[in-house]
Amino acid sequence: NPTVSGGASGWNLYTWITTYMFFEGTMRSLFSLLFGVGMFILLDRLEKKGAGIEAANIYFRRLTWLLVFGLIHGYLLLWPGEILFNYALMGFLVFSFRKMAPKKLIIISIVLISIGTLWEYSRYTDDIKLVAEVEMAQQYKTEGKALTKDLKEAHEKWTKLKYEKSPEAIQEFENNMHKGYFDLVEFLAPINTHYNENDPYRFDVWDVLSMMLLGIAFFKLNILSGEKSYQFYAVMAIVGYGIGLLVNYYEVNLIMESGFSYLGFSKSFLTYYIGKTTVEIGHIGLILLFCKIPILNWLKKSLAAVGKMALTNYVMHSVFALFIFTGVGFGLFGKLQRHELLYVVFSIWVFQLILSPIWLKYFQFGPLEWLWRNLSYQKKHPFRK
Repeated sequence: NPTVSGGASGWNLYTWITTYMFFEGTMRSLFSLLFGVGMFILLDRLEKKGAGIEAANIYFRRLTWLLVFGLIHGYLLLWPGEILFNYALMGFLVFSFRKMAPKKLIIISIVLISIGTLWEYSRYTDDIKLVAEVEMAQQYKTEGKALTKDLKEAHEKWTKLKYEKSPEAIQEFENNMHKGYFDLVEFLAPINTHYNENDPYRFDVWDVLSMMLLGIAFFKLNILSGEKSYQFYAVMAIVGYGIGLLVNYYEVNLIMESGFSYLGFSKSFLTYYIGKTTVEIGHIGLILLFCKIPILNWLKKSLAAVGKMALTNYVMHSVFALFIFTGVGFGLFGKLQRHELLYVVFSIWVFQLILSPIWLKYFQFGPLEWLWRNLSYQKKHPFRK
């Protein structure tokens, strides 16, 4: 909610709109989709080499270590929004789907997204009820009437929600983020625990698992390897963006016209999964068109290098953010306007686009990729080229 922090006017508002329209949820979806593909390729190659049951051992060891990396990343590198823990849990489920035909995988993915959408509808109806009860409670208090049990609970819940967006609560959160490392670990641990306990059941099955299965289907259909025609990817981009950006535009207008209200945000989630998934499909079409067109090969090589070091680069973001934003380093948490955050984003992008190809010129893997590989296969692999 840009009215709570970061600025909701001028360039800050434009940044929020652009982020919501093109990137909100879609980057996570792409990451999930490609992660599913990566795990499928790992298993497929091992099985074709005749690894037998050892293929499953390596696969599940790999995911178990990823889960450990996720816990370290969240609790010790202080990123409660981390995704590795969730990927590991959903990856355990992917194993059972790997042999399915693309059509079945796409159908299951659509079913999962539909369940998530129905859950959001259920939450929205609960939120309508909550707001109505809060208004009734306010009316009762004005008239001097005693509140019923339900109205008391609604009033208490609303008071808590309201406080979380108050200047006092925001200032308290910022003060905690400016503390030293061990104080930060203690402060963020309960948030990490809440996400780890809640998200796998509340969001990940339709947000993460659905995309992993869709990725495997797209891979089996030779879509992700660039083997389709220019026309195919152009249509993919046009249809994906045509539907997705229309849905996201509707959501942005809905939120803004509601004055960034609680119900406005809640209602926007009714179409959230549709919007982010179709924009993601548009991204895939555009990216693969770019891959096929013989231009900017230097940039393609840099992007490929970043991708080969995806785990290292992902965790590196948190290391940078730890020193940029918290009391461990410069303490800029809450100090930058929303559009100023883009300077941080672009700086890290440029750094990784330069560093990754240089690193891979001398080393076989990124450092975390190498460690993960050794732990998965239980043997040491060559590091330097």
